[in-house]
Amino acid sequence: MLWPATMLGAAAGLALASIPGALLGGLLGQVLDRRLRLHGWDNLRERLGWRAAPTDDDLLFLMLGRMAKSNGRVLQSHIQQARSEMQRLAFDEAGRRRAIEAFSRGKTGRDNLRAPLQRQRERADTLLRACWRMAWVDGQVAPGEHELIRLWGKWLGWDTAQLEKLGEEYAPRRGQQPAPAGGSYQEALRLLGVAADSEPEQIKRAYRRLLSRHHPDKLAGSGASPERIREATDTTRQLHQAYALIRQRRGLR
Repeated sequence: MLWPATMLGAAAGLALASIPGALLGGLLGQVLDRRLRLHGWDNLRERLGWRAAPTDDDLLFLMLGRMAKSNGRVLQSHIQQARSEMQRLAFDEAGRRRAIEAFSRGKTGRDNLRAPLQRQRERADTLLRACWRMAWVDGQVAPGEHELIRLWGKWLGWDTAQLEKLGEEYAPRRGQQPAPAGGSYQEALRLLGVAADSEPEQIKRAYRRLLSRHHPDKLAGSGASPERIREATDTTRQLHQAYALIRQRRGLR
């Protein structure tokens, strides 16, 4: 366990008054550590109002939260997409809690993501694909979402042409209209392969099984054509909308 105030006090005392100063500074620092319950540098940064650098997974969900809130209102489809990303990453319960916290924090827009993103250029493709999936989840990319992706792409070292080409892989096929949020309940049941009186856990399992089977991430990087990736994205989008409609109609959490 690191005692930050103790270490800082000892270092300052050593600089000012050699070994006696280090002993006195360390003692005073230890009192401060115990009183403020500082058990490490992260605690000290929090006390000073500084945020620790986000982990790789936290950064992804900070971005997705910012995307979802970029046009003022977080839709149920945005929340479903965030859950889909958690499932894709096979998070355990603790991982899901951290992702939810990061997503909620991202919605506030308070974190400066420039420095963390500039250190993640080797993960640029993964991060930007997740952002495009979030942007297209409701069938259209809003101006605020597009602006964020272009800014983050710039920080990740991508040019506009690369970004737009990647985004096209997740766009709905031409001529296809996005399913309305209040679409047919019976059609939603049919899409998930469940009945109106199915148990909530049965509905959830069917949704997750289909989502895992059709997720476009399984095709990305495998040499699949953009058309196949778009088809998988369209199916995933329809599954999100169907599950959201069933949850709303059944009052499921």
